[in-house]
Amino acid sequence: MIVNVLTGLALLAGPAAADPVIGAPELTHNELYKKGRLAKIKCSLDKGTSKASTEKYVKNLVGCLNKAWGPLIPEYEDVDVKFLKNPKGTCTGVEFKDSFIDLCYGVDVRLANDWIKAKDDLAIQIQFAGAFAGVIQGQTGIGRAYSALPNDGDEKLLDEHRRRFGYQQDCLAGATMKALGRTAKNWKPLLRAEAPNPVDDGYRKHWHSKVTKNELHWFTQGYQAGSPKACNTWKAAESKVS
Repeated sequence: MIVNVLTGLALLAGPAAADPVIGAPELTHNELYKKGRLAKIKCSLDKGTSKASTEKYVKNLVGCLNKAWGPLIPEYEDVDVKFLKNPKGTCTGVEFKDSFIDLCYGVDVRLANDWIKAKDDLAIQIQFAGAFAGVIQGQTGIGRAYSALPNDGDEKLLDEHRRRFGYQQDCLAGATMKALGRTAKNWKPLLRAEAPNPVDDGYRKHWHSKVTKNELHWFTQGYQAGSPKACNTWKAAESKVS
């Protein structure tokens, strides 16, 4: 999973919410769920193995994703790419051994030899699709509504909210990969293949935990639908977000 600052935000305290989530229309009845399929986008994404060619590739890829999602979101603001020189995330403050994406105020990308020299870009594109899931959640009010969910300090409820938020990212990433026209016989090993590697092993579990059945379910559901209509995790049964 990408480095996403929204996922780490603390939730505000308040009365415990029912399950599934109620009283948060920006989550459960967001206009995003009424949108149709993302149009398949034609992108020139020839990736070389030099730093300059990889930077150009990343800029083109992000431009394509802006083009894919922009028509679905009113007043959509194109996302810019910033290339980081420091191996430490701008918002997370976590230091990584190799390439990563830090979704902060834009898409911050640190390029190291693992991505620069890579000839197969499928798993790398999944990382960018995940980053754009966070962008979409932010620009549709979902991220803000998630952060404001009441939880009464209930750790079980907090975990459920985090899972619903995270699975929605997986679903939106799947829809993005469909728009890019990418295919795979088995997506499961690809979802973590290019996840960032933190220097401190204590953080490793946040990006390299085992891909769960439900994580794969939501990614696949988004991919098959090719639309955010399939991504309302906030009204899903508890068994689908466990």
